[in-house]
Amino acid sequence: MLNSVVLIGRLTKDPELRYTQSGQAVATFTLAVDRGYQNQQGQKETDFINIVTWSKQAENVANYMKKGRLVAVEGRIQTRNYENNEGKKVYVTEVVAENVKFLESAKERGGDASLPPEPSNYSSRPPSNPTPPQQNSGSSLLKNSNTVNLSDHFSDDDLPFDN
Repeated sequence: MLNSVVLIGRLTKDPELRYTQSGQAVATFTLAVDRGYQNQQGQKETDFINIVTWSKQAENVANYMKKGRLVAVEGRIQTRNYENNEGKKVYVTEVVAENVKFLESAKERGGDASLPPEPSNYSSRPPSNPTPPQQNSGSSLLKNSNTVNLSDHFSDDDLPFDN
């Protein structure tokens, strides 16, 4: 069995950081990812994918990532469900990020130079409860992502939202 996802996209808004009752950090954000082709009307289509990260990685994501930033996420797809306030079962599909790679600096985006220097890559595993970690195969697809100049493929005009 294989459950592995690698995504490159831009944040649609600033990440939200929360802490569980046991003090575990969890950050959530949405990544806008172009489908790579145009529809019948000649327009690009974009998927908006929910991402969740845990522990130190969650804190770093919340501290250093902002709306519009280009990032790569490596992780796995997870589905879960819960009962909402009206008693209806709600199903959620999201990507649990095991690695997050910042693909551009604040200077490249014309961002806030007062922010502290960004980490290059952070990894963490989610806690054993409620989302048990999956064994890592030992090789990360993001380790050598610096070999591609992504600015050749993406521009600010590709964003489906304002910066």
